[in-house]
Amino acid sequence: MQFPYTEKVLEHFRHPRNVGKIENPDGKSMEGSPACGDMVAVYLTINDDTKVIEDIKFESYGCASNIATGSVITEMAKGKTIDEAKSISWKQAAEELGGLPPVKAHCSVLAVEGLRAAIRDYEEKHGLVTEKEPTTDEVIKRRLKHVMNPLTGLDVIRTDLILKTSVEDGIVRVVVDLPSDHQFASAIKEDIIEKLDSLWDVKRVEVVFTE
Repeated sequence: MQFPYTEKVLEHFRHPRNVGKIENPDGKSMEGSPACGDMVAVYLTINDDTKVIEDIKFESYGCASNIATGSVITEMAKGKTIDEAKSISWKQAAEELGGLPPVKAHCSVLAVEGLRAAIRDYEEKHGLVTEKEPTTDEVIKRRLKHVMNPLTGLDVIRTDLILKTSVEDGIVRVVVDLPSDHQFASAIKEDIIEKLDSLWDVKRVEVVFTE
């Protein structure tokens, strides 16, 4: 049986580039889910004047393709402006690796989504978002799909951990179906605030726990 991975995939898997975490990054993201077995975190250092990605790191939790695509994406993005990096496609990432088995194509999609989400995080924090979508309940829930429920490994929306969301006059309120003294309450609150408070029209995020 022919081995499904190219030599370049194996090279990036065995010797991944830019692995690690940047403390106090200018932009960061976490994409994927431990439930499906693939996750990638991306961290960026960006020059505020030139908008060039000066440093980029990734952490991968998954298979060989996940690690290899995370590695190659960081190589492709480093030294590029954020606009140039946003144009990198999952097909380009797969081609750079000499191809991926069809069943693993989602890994390159995940890596690209991680890169774009980290750039978007930077843009939102620096007021660079040009398409300013008003924050609605739908937007809030879409963001919260990227907050993991540590009890299940799935996001807090799919596991019905969020009882209610509302937004009024720039104040976002999220009601979480956990007691405030739960072991994961603090981490979930911090993640929720991080995902929502960079939205351009949000003044404050209130996270309320059930008793």
